[in-house]
Amino acid sequence: VLLDYSMPGMSGLEVYDRLREINAEVNVLLSSGFVDDDELQKARDRGIRGFIQKPYSIEDLSAKIKELS
Repeated sequence: VLLDYSMPGMSGLEVYDRLREINAEVNVLLSSGFVDDDELQKARDRGIRGFIQKPYSIEDLSAKIKELS
């Protein structure tokens, strides 16, 4: 699942938590154009395995997805 860190109504981390309630093995790639190292570490501590910085190319996204597979 590709999630944006900042979304209207619910953050990407909140969506991730809800997805984990459904499937604890869910694989999430978090994306953001603006996130600090502390917030990124909190996301990794929660179990998010991947992060991609915006803007990114389709090639970058493809490589990151393969990296997480």
